[in-house]
Amino acid sequence: MRVNVLQHTPNEGPGSIGEWSQQQGHELYIYHPYQFNGNLPVVEETDLLIILGGPMSPNDSLDWILKEQELIKACISRHIPIFGACFGAQQIAKSLGCRISKATYKEVGWAPVYLQSSLISTLPQKLTALHWHEEMFDIPEGFSLLFSSDLLMNQGFIRDNILGLQFHFEPLPDNVREIVINDGDYAREENALQQTPDDILRHGVPLINREVMFQLLDYICSV
Repeated sequence: MRVNVLQHTPNEGPGSIGEWSQQQGHELYIYHPYQFNGNLPVVEETDLLIILGGPMSPNDSLDWILKEQELIKACISRHIPIFGACFGAQQIAKSLGCRISKATYKEVGWAPVYLQSSLISTLPQKLTALHWHEEMFDIPEGFSLLFSSDLLMNQGFIRDNILGLQFHFEPLPDNVREIVINDGDYAREENALQQTPDDILRHGVPLINREVMFQLLDYICSV
């Protein structure tokens, strides 16, 4: 299987998604459209599309953002599995005609998320995820609400082999350090979770997050 990853900032890489891909014997291809003239994979060479986070918004009228949305639509039409995290989930929702708007609360740091669907029966009812966002998506028509947090209802959606999360399960400890040392100031600016960069680093990555990330990928690749 060819796993095409769309990465949108240097400090938010695939993390445990790369480990899952290697364990499954898949080939991982990482694209950087924000840097390399909007270079994107073609749908004919995509068996699984992973769309990672980033500081931009799906509402931005950048050419590569619009082209990425067209790629998402093409993958959906061909029933190709898609996973999106943060900006990636927003891109999926935007491609499906949903509104992307400013959230009531900016969430940066570790906070619980609560399972809202029984579709994936192996998932725990409560998990602690890394949040790094201030925008939110509406749930696409025909999709199920998958996760909520204390401050934001729409934290995840799913339908068949398409899954989007507003937060992050994929970072490994090295990835969290990379995010914080490069973008830690974002946590200091009107952060409803009231966590400093040091707080975020000290918390550590829950071991179960890697397992859950694997379960989510396994699920969307099996339906």
